[in-house]
Amino acid sequence: MLWEPDRHEALIDEPWDADAARVGIRELAADAERAYDETTLWPPHSLDEDGASKVPWTSLYCGASGVAWALDQLQRRGALTAARDWRAEARRFVDIHLAFPETGEATPSLMLGEVGVRAIADLDHDRLYALIESNIEHESLEMLWGGPGTMLPALFLFERTGEERWRELYVRNAQHLLRTLEYHADYDVWMWTQNLYGERVRLLGAGHGFAGNMFSLLRGAALLSDEQRALIAERAAHTLRAVALCEGPLANWLPHVGQSRREREKILVQWCHGAPGMILGLSRLPPEAEVDALFVAAAELVWRAGPLAKGAGICHGTAGNGYAFLAMHARTGDPQWLDRARRFAMHALAQARSAAREYGRGRYSLWTGDVGVALFLQDCIDGAGELPSVAYL
Repeated sequence: MLWEPDRHEALIDEPWDADAARVGIRELAADAERAYDETTLWPPHSLDEDGASKVPWTSLYCGASGVAWALDQLQRRGALTAARDWRAEARRFVDIHLAFPETGEATPSLMLGEVGVRAIADLDHDRLYALIESNIEHESLEMLWGGPGTMLPALFLFERTGEERWRELYVRNAQHLLRTLEYHADYDVWMWTQNLYGERVRLLGAGHGFAGNMFSLLRGAALLSDEQRALIAERAAHTLRAVALCEGPLANWLPHVGQSRREREKILVQWCHGAPGMILGLSRLPPEAEVDALFVAAAELVWRAGPLAKGAGICHGTAGNGYAFLAMHARTGDPQWLDRARRFAMHALAQARSAAREYGRGRYSLWTGDVGVALFLQDCIDGAGELPSVAYL
């Protein structure tokens, strides 16, 4: 079977209701605003840590910068009237992060380190440039820690400012990714090898591997040469086809090619590993019949597997899977994918509410928590949207 049924649950029988979604957005955002403390920021959720945190969490992934950015985005999009100037608050987090690095030591990292915090704060571009440059050859070769993540703020700053140094920095990152993309004859694939948490593995997913890296290349492809764009498209499509697992009208991908990470052999259906992340990472590929058929089969698998029982969020939750439907709607124009995204949005809202009742509090993070769900709800209202903070800042 291409998914594990015990990781999923039945979709609730609740039709899309834009007004109910707006109420949900305001509810989730208001709870996050009430829970904020200027000194300790937002308390980590027990589902996101093993023990009581001794430092304020500031990261884009699971900390205050991601929450503040999401609240600011919702205000800019007219979804709420924020209680604070959250961009101004985010500027405070830089010094807090430098004093109390979330990982215990300084790291550039988009998701967990200074690059993400500083990009949200939009402070000291010279320092941000140096950090991104220092991370180009990070050995993890993936989105969370490595250059494929930290190159994205360079791209966004070039698009916003037109400054040549940001284009040049993005291109140098892309060139390094292309140099380290290697052919592996054992599986007939073009892959990167990750050196991650003491293991050398070849990962496929969007969170730590191939799909996430390809996203970073495809997202800024306009800055690359025709030859580079053709190479990226050819090798991405080749690998997508080569290791797809297909059963009838459905398709999925293992988290890895060859050896798995320790105790991580299971097939998954979520953004970080599995069909949703493959869609979201590669949906900018040029149209091609076999690739398009695989995307449809993958999206159909996400729908049939149903919402994730693990929770409502983006990284490994129902909202992240729902974003795959929005990507399919953008790629195909087929309204069924928007309808399915909206059904998942109603389910994710119900999950967030249920979890708040169970734990007696909300989950205050962008990638695993409630404000990510609020952004997904808003994107479903708007009828289009991309994965928060990976696609834009």
